[in-house]
Amino acid sequence: MRRVLVSAIVTSTLGLAGSALAADLAAKAPPPAFSWTGCYFGMHAGGAFAGKNITDPVQPVQDNLIAPGTTTGITTAHVSPSGAVIGGQLGCDYQFAPNWVAGIEGSASGSTLKGSKTVGLPASLGDQAVVSSRTDFLPSVTGRLGYAFDHTLLYGKAGVAWASSKYTVTGSLAGTPFDFEGFDTRGGWTAGAGVEWAFSRNWSVNIEYDFYSFGNSTALLTDNISGASGQIDGKQNIQVVKAGLNFHMWSGS
Repeated sequence: MRRVLVSAIVTSTLGLAGSALAADLAAKAPPPAFSWTGCYFGMHAGGAFAGKNITDPVQPVQDNLIAPGTTTGITTAHVSPSGAVIGGQLGCDYQFAPNWVAGIEGSASGSTLKGSKTVGLPASLGDQAVVSSRTDFLPSVTGRLGYAFDHTLLYGKAGVAWASSKYTVTGSLAGTPFDFEGFDTRGGWTAGAGVEWAFSRNWSVNIEYDFYSFGNSTALLTDNISGASGQIDGKQNIQVVKAGLNFHMWSGS
């Protein structure tokens, strides 16, 4: 009986010690590695500036208010708009091999990007026109590829983009006022780079630079006073620097 009692005490003591050791080891086990795999959505804000070449803005004015064929030669207004952007983004990432991250993102920004330039009207000495441009909407769909250093991700991105712009040409010609206005939505491409830091399991912040290029396109302008119309040609590049905040789903440590 005494031997049985001693054996039971020893077995119980060893069992308790083993359980305590296992619990201690489990408590000290390192957490699983952070992963960027998953989807996210968020908001961004920043600043933008652009370079726009608007060709023949005086032709609709002179050829309508004086006579067809009045305008000879080419006049180009070099406009440098600037402003703020604010919007949102939605995307998904996949981490592999083991630190590379590939993904796709859709983004849309509202913009206050605007600027103007004064040009002379050659057919009427002393008269001028104010040529203005404003970009209201800047959406894009891009792929991105990055390299993760645990909670920090360095990435580049490229894809397609669109820009929705408004153009105006206002002033007076030989005492006759004019107010030409037109809209243009054009496609192009965008490329950029950024750095993103996940400061918790589900939240991250990033800083990003994007370059947008939009080729030549034609916009139809209509005079709000006389109803006359004419065309201008435009080409523009836009640069954006922005900061963002993202909420991540189905990802993290």
